[in-house]
Amino acid sequence: MKVTIKINGKVQSVEIEPGEMLLETLRRLGYKGVKHACSTASCGACSVQIDGKPVLSCTTFTAAVDGHEVMTIEGFSDENSLSDIQKALIEEGGSQCGFCIPGLVVTSEALLRENPNPTRQEVIDYLKGNLCRCTGYESQTLAILKVAKERQSK
Repeated sequence: MKVTIKINGKVQSVEIEPGEMLLETLRRLGYKGVKHACSTASCGACSVQIDGKPVLSCTTFTAAVDGHEVMTIEGFSDENSLSDIQKALIEEGGSQCGFCIPGLVVTSEALLRENPNPTRQEVIDYLKGNLCRCTGYESQTLAILKVAKERQSK
């Protein structure tokens, strides 16, 4: 079965199996920032955006995104520079092992687009599906609030 998906701004026609998950398709196409972790929709490491909304690619059928736009972590920065959220996570100590960071960045970008000036509690609530075993979330929350404030001042 063939589907057409706009991935990080580039339209791609892809041959898929009928029950193929988006996570598998993206990784096969080289988007290795989309992490394969739990496969049970419980960690957020595979988060991508579909039409601007964060979703878990491990439980999304590729066929369901035919004709839609998908953004992976690779779409939020270029190979020469990090996004402002990625920089803030590093500056605030929010990236230790780094495994959760792609999903966290993808989800944070959606949060800040929907709510450019979130409260601390709104950040915590929005990111509940993104698990991190290293940081305790405090530094990540501070990083996202920092970026929100910087974006507001521009």
